[in-house]
Amino acid sequence: MINREGIASPAGDDLIGLLLDRVSAAVALFDRDMCYVACNDRWIADYKLGDTDIIGRSHYELFPQIKNEWRELHKRALAGESFAKDVDKYIHSNGTVSWIRWDLAPWHDADGGVKGVILLTEDLTDQIEEDLRSRILTEEMSLFIDIAEDMALCMLDDDGRITMWKSGAERMFGWTEAEAVGQSFECMFDAADRGRGLPLRQLKVARDIGSFRDRCWRIRKDGSRFLGEITISYIEGDKLLPSGFGHVVRDVTGEDLHARSLEASTVLLRSILDTVPDAMIVIDDRGIILSFSTTAEDLFGYKREEIIGQNVSVLMPSPDRELHDEYLARYHETGKPHVIGGRRRVLGLRKDGTVFPHTLRVGEATGGGQRMYAGFLHDLTETEAAEARLQELERELTHIARISEMGTLATAMAHELNQPLMAIGNMVQASSELIRGGGDQEVLNLVAGALEDAGHEAMRAGAIVKRLRSFVSRGELDRTIEDPGGLVRDACELVAADAKLRNIQIMIAIAEEAEAILVDRVQVQQVLLNLVRNATQAIVKDGTIAIDVRPDAGRMLFKVADSGPGVPAERISRLFEPFSTTKPEGMGMGLSICQTIVEAHGGKLWYEGDPDGGAAFLFTMPKLKEDEADAN
Repeated sequence: MINREGIASPAGDDLIGLLLDRVSAAVALFDRDMCYVACNDRWIADYKLGDTDIIGRSHYELFPQIKNEWRELHKRALAGESFAKDVDKYIHSNGTVSWIRWDLAPWHDADGGVKGVILLTEDLTDQIEEDLRSRILTEEMSLFIDIAEDMALCMLDDDGRITMWKSGAERMFGWTEAEAVGQSFECMFDAADRGRGLPLRQLKVARDIGSFRDRCWRIRKDGSRFLGEITISYIEGDKLLPSGFGHVVRDVTGEDLHARSLEASTVLLRSILDTVPDAMIVIDDRGIILSFSTTAEDLFGYKREEIIGQNVSVLMPSPDRELHDEYLARYHETGKPHVIGGRRRVLGLRKDGTVFPHTLRVGEATGGGQRMYAGFLHDLTETEAAEARLQELERELTHIARISEMGTLATAMAHELNQPLMAIGNMVQASSELIRGGGDQEVLNLVAGALEDAGHEAMRAGAIVKRLRSFVSRGELDRTIEDPGGLVRDACELVAADAKLRNIQIMIAIAEEAEAILVDRVQVQQVLLNLVRNATQAIVKDGTIAIDVRPDAGRMLFKVADSGPGVPAERISRLFEPFSTTKPEGMGMGLSICQTIVEAHGGKLWYEGDPDGGAAFLFTMPKLKEDEADAN
């Protein structure tokens, strides 16, 4: 007991000490100024005052967090009122909460005057929290037992007799609570299992190791049998509660059938994925790969286990890789398919970084609340390589035919020119001998006649050349009004297969201001075809060709630029000379012919280099004039 010396007590100090020390609650005695007169050890402990000497100190000083309503209660108690509360919330200075029961009353002197107040508090925190936990657990358990539609929960005594039978058990087995309580849980087993002692063995396992878990057959009231997932937990009793068992049954008959069906479907799907000739890839609505066939493994170089779970865009080169998620999002938003349901040629990216062409067909399916897409891919590498080889063979045959024609032309020219040239040679040589030997007028007349005959033979040779030139020449240009963009696209179609095989991307940019031109369509296409084919052969593999058409100073400017190595400096001055080439199979006539065609149209052809690599050939064509448009 702690008290303040010199303070009058309502009774003797010994009586106060006896009372304070024997009371189980926390007790404090205050004077009229709410200063401590006495308190017991329980008060010091409950309010964490430690070794603080509180006698004579103000209660409000020690507990500044006391609210105004308590100050008002103190005043009323000093006026003679008494108060009590069974449960109240008290917040300590450190923020922790306690639940207390308290009594506040005045104490009097021998004459009946109020000398102060006495406050008794009892900490109920542990008791309330325990009661709360118990109530919550009881309510949650009851709620769980009642709402578990696919589970039956019941309690058994130590002998295996049913002591609690809830609604879930009634729904699953068919017995009501009145019918089930008191029965042995052996009623849930068929006669054969009971004859083998299976119910008692399950209880023994649960008693020995604490629980029994397995999938077993159980019997309903109507005699039907179902597969149950069984859990029997042993509950060890004490002095208050007897021992027993908790018995939980979950009907998994449908799950078992579903699992078997799913396993069969999985085996079938795996067989399909392992044998389907085209590569098959399944993704979800976020583009994540869900399955990857064996053919897809061979096609892309990834193993199934390393690619499943990744975004399918890893199998695409740029720019499709960066745009694929946007394509999916747009389809989900608009419902308008871009690839789904159709067949298109796209490029794929192997694990080793190589790019290859393939056809893609995509189908959509929804199952299990999930949207999925199945893609079927057919490799076009060999097909397009064969097409490119066929086109190359056709070009070679055309080249051979051209060489043959030129040989025939050369033979014809040699045959036709041989006689007049030999005649000219003989006449000039004879005239030279006659003049060198001197002679009279008769000799000079002979020389003059011979030179005249030589002149006639020379004219004959010129006529032969002119006739042969007419044979190989088209004569006047066959001009028509043409769209520059159409000329470019048609020319590019002729080299598309070779560009695809070499993984060369051809980009065409036609300015909106591009106007029609009056040209010989075939010859201008020949110029464009020659320049694009040269660019393709310069790049060899993996690059870009950019073709740009735009107005420029009253003309239409065509530009063909490539990402190849460019033209060596020593070759630039001889680019347009006939028979100047670095190609083993080339004739060196391509650029020369292109220049002739461009200049015949009134345009100009030239070369521009790039310091960072690459080459660009540019040529101009006159725009269509109004009078030319009217005439056509």
